[in-house]
Amino acid sequence: MAKEFADQGGAATMNPPAIVRWATSKLMSRLWRASAITRRRAKAERVRKRKGAPHRVEYFHQIDDGYSQLAAQLLEPLVGRYEIDLVVHLVSAEASLNLPEPDLLRELSRYDSGRVAPHYGLRFPTEGESVDPELAKIAMRIIAAHPEGLWEVMVKVGEALWTGNRAALEELGRVHGMAEPDAASDRVANGNARREKLGHYSGAMFYYGGEWYWGVDRVYHLEERLAELGAGKVKAGGVLFPRPEIEFGPLRDDGRLTLEIYPSLRSPYTSLIFDHAVRLAEKTGVRMVIRPVLPMVMRGVPATRQKGFYIFSDAAREARALGLEWGLISDPIGEPVRNVYSLYPWAVEQGRGTPLLRAFLHAAFFDGVNTNTRGGMQAVVENAGLVWSEARGIMGNSDWEDEFEANRLAMYKFGSWGVPSFRLLDEKGSELLGLWGQDRLWLFSREIQRLLRARGGAEHANSGTNPRPVPE
Repeated sequence: MAKEFADQGGAATMNPPAIVRWATSKLMSRLWRASAITRRRAKAERVRKRKGAPHRVEYFHQIDDGYSQLAAQLLEPLVGRYEIDLVVHLVSAEASLNLPEPDLLRELSRYDSGRVAPHYGLRFPTEGESVDPELAKIAMRIIAAHPEGLWEVMVKVGEALWTGNRAALEELGRVHGMAEPDAASDRVANGNARREKLGHYSGAMFYYGGEWYWGVDRVYHLEERLAELGAGKVKAGGVLFPRPEIEFGPLRDDGRLTLEIYPSLRSPYTSLIFDHAVRLAEKTGVRMVIRPVLPMVMRGVPATRQKGFYIFSDAAREARALGLEWGLISDPIGEPVRNVYSLYPWAVEQGRGTPLLRAFLHAAFFDGVNTNTRGGMQAVVENAGLVWSEARGIMGNSDWEDEFEANRLAMYKFGSWGVPSFRLLDEKGSELLGLWGQDRLWLFSREIQRLLRARGGAEHANSGTNPRPVPE
């Protein structure tokens, strides 16, 4: 991202008592196994049928959130494909511990949405500044004047807002009307209250049958659920907005591109995508640089129970979509994470840094290994191909801390504060793409292939050669 962000965030550690760690791990493992999710969905469907209620989907629209602008473009297609009652709520950004970096999030939503939109067949301006608060008030009043339907108007209002086109907004207001300021504020307050009651805090969220789905990135989960329940107006054809696949080829780089991976060992999302990110680098030949960071909680970023509940429920769905047997969890927060990080520079020297991180993530999130015990740590070390007797004499040092703090600051400079994050660099070390999220690895894979195609065309013109294909 061209714009550099000021250094933010703090440093903190967290090491819960063993009984708290054990109870949390048991609860997470029990709640998010596939069978438990299936039972909860079945119960929600039984309740719906008993009440004779329709398939009611609630959508929460935040006018100054780029992801909401993308989500607004989904509404009309979803109603056309599925037998649903769609209710639109207007909300504002929540000022709470759930959103620790609201300004960074707003800027990220603009940049990220512009990069993602074309891959879903959606629109978002790639140029422009952040939303003007005064124009946002006008936009909110136009949308608030229409509690039902008029989704096309929502999209047009958002386009005018995100391009800073006051004249277009005022024209939309004249044609479609505007709610009084107090009425618009009341509608937002009601939307916020409904969102809080249902247990969430973000914009661009869909709610159905006890589960939350975030914008275009998660709507495919909602679509698949509705199709399974027979709510589709057509019996075949697949989902409207599938997640793009990660492209591991066919073109292969010669090491001129660099993929930086910013993992955290307590992140469920990191545990889902780490192996795929490593495979992407290996298959495409880009140079891989792994830059671990402390978990968000251990560096002073708060995590509420509400936020944690959503993250693990979402990660469980994402794991199933990736075909992973995930969710037997033993929370590694605190000392286990620090122990592995203290071993990481030593492991890198032996060419086993990546296997060490992989072994720890699998132990904590796939196998339920208690890494807060000597036996658990020994299993991690040995599964990484390292010698436990050597590791014991190294573990617990603090030599790694300055490097990992530098990794955190590097993340903030390209506008990310969460994990996993990725950054793609050219051969001169200039940033080509930097984003947060396991659900963005597909975008990096497509960007790698696009760059290699462009380079291949130029090289073919100059030398008559093409980039090497990925070997089978």
